[in-house]
Amino acid sequence: MTSREEEALKLLRSWEAGDRRALADLMPLVCGDLCRLAKSLLRREADGHALEPGALVNEVYLRLHGLRSAHWESRAHFYNAVVCLMRQILIDHARTSQRRKRGRGAQHLPLETAAGLAAASGDEQRALRDALLDLRRIDPGRFKILALRCFLGLTAEETAAACGVSVSTVKRDWREACVWMQRALFTSRS
Repeated sequence: MTSREEEALKLLRSWEAGDRRALADLMPLVCGDLCRLAKSLLRREADGHALEPGALVNEVYLRLHGLRSAHWESRAHFYNAVVCLMRQILIDHARTSQRRKRGRGAQHLPLETAAGLAAASGDEQRALRDALLDLRRIDPGRFKILALRCFLGLTAEETAAACGVSVSTVKRDWREACVWMQRALFTSRS
């Protein structure tokens, strides 16, 4: 672990213990990583979205600052929580945009249903949703790797850091999750 990573972990522990300033001290250490995660997430968004990576990171900071308590098992746990928070911010932003654009009747879908399903037919959407939910239930670790790689566009290295595993483990689990999904989708068509 580098000295920067050790310092970040120390600040996470201080924040967890109730030191509210530790978050402010932590942000400059992790800001570059958070900006890379934000850019990766925003690449998946439709053209014309209003959020920039810096704005997304700022929103994450505000939401983290608003937490009454936090418990971090590791740096990877912190980054996973941040990715989930960024996803939720993007979902909230899209919902708000839809409300403004189309009025209050905007349809709300869970992430598992909405991700990547817009172009598929109804039967394909159901098959993909069911396969993803089955993978999440059967093998949460591989589901997480699949979600980080597919939905967030993270590299194998970024995924390994977020999950706290080696790059070779990510690559192996990624291949196996893809094969599992292909089999599940092929079986659903038969």
